[in-house]
Amino acid sequence: MQHAYWRQGSRHGLLRYAWTVLVAGITFLGLAGSPNQSAHAQSAVTAETVASGLSYPWSVAFLPDGGYLVTERDGVLKVVHEDGRQDVVAGTPEVFAQGQGGLLDVVLSPSFEADQTVYLTFSQGSPEGAGTSLFKATLDGSNGSGYTLVEGDTIFAGNNKAFGGRHFGSRLAFDGDGNIYMTLGDRGDGPRSQDTSDHTGSVLRLTPNGDPAPGNPFLDNPDYQPEIWSIGHRNPQSAAVHPESGALWTVEHGARGGDEINIPEAGKNYGWPVISYGRHYSGGKIGEGTEKAGMEQPIFYWDPSIAPSGIAFVTSDKYPDWSGDLLVGALRGQHLAKLTLNGEEVVSQEQLLSDLRERIRDVRQGPDGFIYVLTDSDDGKLIRLRP
Repeated sequence: MQHAYWRQGSRHGLLRYAWTVLVAGITFLGLAGSPNQSAHAQSAVTAETVASGLSYPWSVAFLPDGGYLVTERDGVLKVVHEDGRQDVVAGTPEVFAQGQGGLLDVVLSPSFEADQTVYLTFSQGSPEGAGTSLFKATLDGSNGSGYTLVEGDTIFAGNNKAFGGRHFGSRLAFDGDGNIYMTLGDRGDGPRSQDTSDHTGSVLRLTPNGDPAPGNPFLDNPDYQPEIWSIGHRNPQSAAVHPESGALWTVEHGARGGDEINIPEAGKNYGWPVISYGRHYSGGKIGEGTEKAGMEQPIFYWDPSIAPSGIAFVTSDKYPDWSGDLLVGALRGQHLAKLTLNGEEVVSQEQLLSDLRERIRDVRQGPDGFIYVLTDSDDGKLIRLRP
């Protein structure tokens, strides 16, 4: 059974689980002993497959015409149509497709209908090893025979280069000024997350052209890379901007336990690998413990790990009982976690879609108000959740 913890001052609470099976394998987890322990009415959902046969899909974005852009980790970008048809989009960058590396996140420009701009993150190979890069292109469908990426350019290349296929990150999220948050993993070398001359294990904030964003905390500090927003992260594969506060929320992989939800603030250090609520895979202690002055605490963590990837805040009126909740995809946990929030506090948790027995790679709320998830396998699926 999974354990989950949240922070309230210096105290921890343990989520004790009461299981109630609902339609489509939804499971309710009650918060015992909490003033918020009563279960509100739940909406049953069914999992409707929009498309299957995707090869380890990583991210989905929604086109204004109702189609979907889906990245596959081996380097393929596809347009998926409502009827399940799939067309390959030409013009993607060459990717380092090894381990966790490949073609990763895809997001549309906030002004996509005017500029047709698409952003992709990918692992980029080099003689010095592979790092995480950001690619910008225009999606062109004018020839009538499909879509192509044109005027493509790698606008940012992280110096988080290393050999092997571990811990690239990477998610993108736009802030209210149109700047881009980009998460980078530690590339399997934890101490690099504390090296401020290294992009490794950090959240970056970039302009739409890939430059350091105005207002970044270390623009004038020669000891820091100017793109850095926050440091001390392990492998954040989830990022979303809160729809009300405008704050960035991230979820990152722990080791053996210690998956964390953080709200990264400018210039702050989130501790990896000096502090952690997990342990090494060998069972040994990580770093100096769970707290240290000058290092931030997560607002919530899981132990053991669920291996989180992809998050979304629910604002749609199609799921009235979920309003304001946070959805988190679980790879190892093979479920969709639904977290009920009270401000920045997690007050209860549920596991959805566990009967699918699928690794959930991405979760998004579409412009039609429905929640969509991607499953992580060589027969990956794009699934719509219908109340």
